[in-house]
Amino acid sequence: MRGDERVQGMMFATVVLEDRVPADHPLRTIRQLVDPILRDLSPQFEALYSQTGRPSIPPEQLLRALLLQFLYSIRSERQLVEQLEYNLLYRWFVGLDLEAPAWHATTFTKNRQRLLDGDIAAQFLARTVATAEQARLLSREHFSVDGTLLEAWASQKSVRPTDDDSDRPVDPGNDGVSFHGEKRSNATHQSVTDPDARMARKSSNTASILAYQASALVDNRHGLVVNTVVSRPSGRAEVEDAVCLLQGIAGVTARPTVGADKGYDTRDFVDGARAAGFTPHVAAKAKGSAIDGRTTRHEGYTISQRARKKIEEVFGWLKTVAGLRKVKHRGTARVDWLVTFACAAYNLVRLRRLLPA
Repeated sequence: MRGDERVQGMMFATVVLEDRVPADHPLRTIRQLVDPILRDLSPQFEALYSQTGRPSIPPEQLLRALLLQFLYSIRSERQLVEQLEYNLLYRWFVGLDLEAPAWHATTFTKNRQRLLDGDIAAQFLARTVATAEQARLLSREHFSVDGTLLEAWASQKSVRPTDDDSDRPVDPGNDGVSFHGEKRSNATHQSVTDPDARMARKSSNTASILAYQASALVDNRHGLVVNTVVSRPSGRAEVEDAVCLLQGIAGVTARPTVGADKGYDTRDFVDGARAAGFTPHVAAKAKGSAIDGRTTRHEGYTISQRARKKIEEVFGWLKTVAGLRKVKHRGTARVDWLVTFACAAYNLVRLRRLLPA
């Protein structure tokens, strides 16, 4: 028998969000990983907020919502809040009950500096690494390091000479800006929209963009991100950031290895890696290599060169799924926080598959 369509709204309804989420949904496993981490961070949250005044939106809910933005490729915080109004799955993951209103999008803006000052993203990432280590999923013997460019939220029309203090508008229109034939360099020019961004290009065959340098250190066993850092691009930033990441690793074996591509086959990186206690397994240049047969002859070198490509999966996920191909924040500190938290989200996705059911 055909059912009748009811157009009269129900006055009362009993809906339990827990019952609406499938038992085998991927977000269930991820929330089981996230909740203990947020409980561990509760003392840090307590120190960031005043003991008096109006209660804020719980930071645990803000962080869960930001994880959703990365996991589901939501393009903006405004769209994220909009979907929190009607998406039951999102409300369940964040911790909003069915009748609670979603907060305003500017809540993220007002709380971002607080989370930045507390270094919450780095601590969250460190706890995902600790979770993997407790499950014996993390290698402390073999690592890989690499870097990539993330396009800044600024256009080439915002680039001006550093000594230009005029108050002309940044974007007067395409007809009013012409920089063809103008010689530009980071030493003489900078963006007035994002002064921390620098002009950079991946190779000599590509156009320059305003960008940030993002570097990551991953383990070779499962490709989990151990640490990451964002800096201003330069001729030496990639190598310097990689050495900094190696120096920040604690609890490694007597002589761990670190794989890298030819861009790291420099004396500075090789010496810096050895000084940090690592054996550099960099892809050797045909001429002028900083390593020799004493390193390349071993089977472990070949394995490191094959395993180091796992780091490209991290950068691919960050740029496509997490939406960081062009970052939507300005300033090195904020971009670094964003990349670090996105890497923590990537680790959660990997752990969901690696941990036993």
